[in-house]
Amino acid sequence: FGVIIRTVAEGHEVAELDRDMQSMVENWETLYTNLRKGQPRDKLLGELGRTSSMLRDMLNESFDSIVVDTPGRFEEMKEYVQKIAPDKLGLVKLHNNKAKVFEHLGIEKQLKTLFGKTVSVPGGGYLVIEHTEALHVVDVNSGSKSNQENDQEATALMINLLAAKEVARQLRLRDMGGIIVVDFIDMRAAESRKKVEDAVYNIMKQDKAKFTILPITKFGLMQITRQRVRPAETIITGEVCPTCGGTGKISASIQVTDEIDNSIDDLLVNQNQNGLTLYVHPFLHAYYTKGLVSKQMKWYLKYYKWVKVMKDTALGLTDFRIEDEHGEQIELHSAAGAMARAQDREVVEITAD
Repeated sequence: FGVIIRTVAEGHEVAELDRDMQSMVENWETLYTNLRKGQPRDKLLGELGRTSSMLRDMLNESFDSIVVDTPGRFEEMKEYVQKIAPDKLGLVKLHNNKAKVFEHLGIEKQLKTLFGKTVSVPGGGYLVIEHTEALHVVDVNSGSKSNQENDQEATALMINLLAAKEVARQLRLRDMGGIIVVDFIDMRAAESRKKVEDAVYNIMKQDKAKFTILPITKFGLMQITRQRVRPAETIITGEVCPTCGGTGKISASIQVTDEIDNSIDDLLVNQNQNGLTLYVHPFLHAYYTKGLVSKQMKWYLKYYKWVKVMKDTALGLTDFRIEDEHGEQIELHSAAGAMARAQDREVVEITAD
């Protein structure tokens, strides 16, 4: 048989490549043996487990230890490492501490921050990572670093070079695919931009995914296209806000109070309702009920009808509902319609006067 050496083998020792080839030959021999004595529906060769495949892809000289928390997985790891890198067998350790392995090693905390919006960069800077339907955006910020005119260029270059390493790391960790736009801190010198471009390219050469990097524009933007290595996985670290629906914005409080006022006016005057109960968020409840002459009291003085205001913690800040005297929820007209009817009544009253 022949051997095909792929470009990913670049930079690896010959001995390491030889071990990899010997491992594949052993797998082939095992497959051939199982094939000869196998029965229908027997499993001849299986794909590597998730842990073993991660070791195959990531194991390198920078590893200090490989900690496993179950005896069965520990033996599996030892057997696999013995096969692919016998010199690193001593790195495989069984976790015997009472605390969970993620908690003991501080990994749980790192996982919680890994997929967050903000990522710290050595040197005081930080990245802000946003995801949209069309692309991913990475904004590089200098943090508290000096912005004096003399060292602005040097500071920008230093932070950008440190950020370049973290950007490449985040692309791999999050397996971000498609179009990625990196907004580096502005650099005036073309030489500085070239250094950052080279740094990003040299770091991303270690990435197994196919990628393309375009030069930094005069606005400090770098465009990267990257192909996913793994199937897309939804990593949920938060939930959609029930109040804003994930948009990040809610109606201004003045709009909500105007809508409530118009609805109350419409129900009490136009529909001649009585015994109304208004349910609102606790924040709005305080707005309507606090004070010597509260908003609730002003309604009574205006309409000579009492409106009960109740807290409902299940409601969002901009949500409300109104029930009639029988406890049935009233289907409200639109705020625009209620406002229009109120304005029409005011015009009639002014004309009548």
